[in-house]
Amino acid sequence: MTILVAPPERRTGLLIWLIVSQLLAIGSLLIWALMAGLSVMAFDTGESPEAWAFVLAVWAYPLFPLIMAIGAWVAFARRKNRLAAVLSGLTFAPPILFYVFLWITSLIGP
Repeated sequence: MTILVAPPERRTGLLIWLIVSQLLAIGSLLIWALMAGLSVMAFDTGESPEAWAFVLAVWAYPLFPLIMAIGAWVAFARRKNRLAAVLSGLTFAPPILFYVFLWITSLIGP
């Protein structure tokens, strides 16, 4: 009795994408460190719910890439390639969306 075994699927491209996208996420954390330091200036006019919401949102940002990166590696280990690629791409999506938002608002003008 012969058992046919399929050759293993090549996933080097996905592995490279996981590594590159997560390096970009680390780069976004370098920019985040500057923004986190400046975010406390929201309290210059006094405490308000809006200032607290802004500061908490800025300081909570590193959780997003961390959770997405963990999910991407878990999906990669379970051979869910498409999910791993999407989750890894989401690690650096918020800064890109923020810059797109700034670009669009600068085109609209005052």
